[in-house]
Amino acid sequence: MEVCSENHAMLCNFDVLSLLRDIQAGRGQKKPNKHQTNLATITYETIQCLEKSWPCAGHTAEGVAAAMEALAPFGLTPAEKLQLINHRPSTAVEIQLMVEESEERLTEEQVEELLEVLATHLPQEIDDQGQEGEDMEIKEGDS
Repeated sequence: MEVCSENHAMLCNFDVLSLLRDIQAGRGQKKPNKHQTNLATITYETIQCLEKSWPCAGHTAEGVAAAMEALAPFGLTPAEKLQLINHRPSTAVEIQLMVEESEERLTEEQVEELLEVLATHLPQEIDDQGQEGEDMEIKEGDS
């Protein structure tokens, strides 16, 4: 295997969706060559999958850029930021799953600030009745 280009970056699901929509619309693309015979099918199916997945379906370019900027002070790795953008956690437990050694690196206040940053810049899931998704609470005695 040979490295063709040293330029690389990690893309969030929203960036991939935007890029694929551009490819599908034919912007900046030449006629597909013999190595891209299935490009239209792959592009279509990936777009369908990403449009149905939450939270990617609700992201905006401005929201993702603002969230990335707001995540800078937390000292997160690029991969951790990417996971937070792609999954948009809403609880401290989800943060612990996505941020390595979060108990040592982040205080409880920072975790709450992180959740607030994500809630501010990235939309919440909307249910069928047009209501924002809420965490379900389990009450004592419920089983």
